[in-house]
Amino acid sequence: APADTSRLVLSPMPGLVVSMDVAVGQTVREGEVVCVLEAMKMQNILRAERDAVVKTINASPGDPVAADQVLVEFQ
Repeated sequence: APADTSRLVLSPMPGLVVSMDVAVGQTVREGEVVCVLEAMKMQNILRAERDAVVKTINASPGDPVAADQVLVEFQ
């Protein structure tokens, strides 16, 4: 079975973190902006797929990230 990634925000592609818009312990709603990545001169807005509470943040603005890297984990 595929891994359950519903509690994770993964980088869709290699890029650079432009902004991290959540904090640990913060409650986010489905569709809320979690972070913004820049890849190939385009900004990609990553949104929460469901209501959740932020457990860990694994990237900061300015960090280079790889495809499928875990950026944010929810409880």
